[in-house]
Amino acid sequence: ELSTYFSRQVAPLSSKCEDLVQRFRSICSYICGDGYDDEVALKKLSHHLDTLEGPDGHNNRLFYLALPPQLFALNVRSIRKHCWTQRGWNRVVVEKPFGRDSESSEKLSNELMEVLQEKEIYRIDHYLGKEMTLSIIALRFANVAFKHLFHRHNVRCVRITFKEDIGTKGRGGYFNSYGIIRDVMQNHMLQLLTLIAMEPPASLSDEDVRDEKVKVLKQMPPIKLEETILGQYTASTDGTQPGYLDDPGVPADSRTPTFCACALWIENERWRDVPFIFKAGKALEKRCTEIRIQLRPIAQSFYPEEELSENELVIIVQPREAIYLKFYTKKPGLASGLQLTELDLSVMDRLQVDRLPDAYERLLLDVIKGDRQNFVRTDELREAWRIFTPLLKQIDEPGVKPEPYPYGSHGPESAYTFIQRFYSYHKEARYQWHAKH
Repeated sequence: ELSTYFSRQVAPLSSKCEDLVQRFRSICSYICGDGYDDEVALKKLSHHLDTLEGPDGHNNRLFYLALPPQLFALNVRSIRKHCWTQRGWNRVVVEKPFGRDSESSEKLSNELMEVLQEKEIYRIDHYLGKEMTLSIIALRFANVAFKHLFHRHNVRCVRITFKEDIGTKGRGGYFNSYGIIRDVMQNHMLQLLTLIAMEPPASLSDEDVRDEKVKVLKQMPPIKLEETILGQYTASTDGTQPGYLDDPGVPADSRTPTFCACALWIENERWRDVPFIFKAGKALEKRCTEIRIQLRPIAQSFYPEEELSENELVIIVQPREAIYLKFYTKKPGLASGLQLTELDLSVMDRLQVDRLPDAYERLLLDVIKGDRQNFVRTDELREAWRIFTPLLKQIDEPGVKPEPYPYGSHGPESAYTFIQRFYSYHKEARYQWHAKH
């Protein structure tokens, strides 16, 4: 029943803004159908919408399709036939996955474009609505201190990490069809890369920003298998957590990777020869998404007796939003040595924010406003799959097996050695940054 479901979903908010919750509940309604293409139900929905909107005025309709991708086109055709308004805008939101590879993605896009215009399609990637993702453009283009920092002359390596501390938890059947690369790398992590690497846009209009993101993607060659580490988690060392193959929905002989580390490259003047390292995995030691921009060492050090780590600009996307810059200062007091420290901005603490909007809150508001900057355009999707599809096809070939790693670990042992080829880990083993709580 709608009222029971609604109460359960908004329970955390009810005590804080009960009046708003009740006002929102009063304008919610539910129309039930017998299937994805139930035309009788769609006609009923259309009549219901007409009744709500009234005979006069300017009416807009937003359709959110939380459906398997193979059903997008079928449903959009039915919606357009029965529920399309002629007295305002119509916008359709579709969720990932947007295909499995270049071929399937192109097929899906073509099917949608037969029914919709590009301006009516909103491919939603919730990572584009996260607070720190949205802050990257402001960080880069509103601060003169960073104007020249994002360049191969200054940057040694960019490392983007996505860690989950849980396994598939009964969703193995779905995950096994896609794997970690399709699940988070081709979309979430690649979006973070484009924001870090793109050239300054002509303006902050949605199309100017998306144009620059596409330009970066076009300058990236496909990922090489020899610059990739694959892994699959096994049971935890203490036996309390099951392995991936223990999930009831996963075939016993599955080679689907739950971990991947790989190197990406951008062939342009700004980023040539700078490695962008992706690391993503399930059942790792903690939950965290972060971007580490590691700077080049000083050519002539005035502290030859000190073994220094590289400076780093770190953007923590989740779980606790923050930006910090790792650098050296003199040790306090009479000592003359150096001390590693940081300038930090913990968003919730420093800006005194009680609550940040959920990514979907932001993105749905953007759809209503018609702001497409934080949604994936067709040509952007095409380039993203071009970069990953050759690797995905190679992984599916016999003989390519993921390396096992225990649930709750840092991932496959070979991943550390691989990443160390490009990225310098802290020489100060004791250094660790802590957000203030």
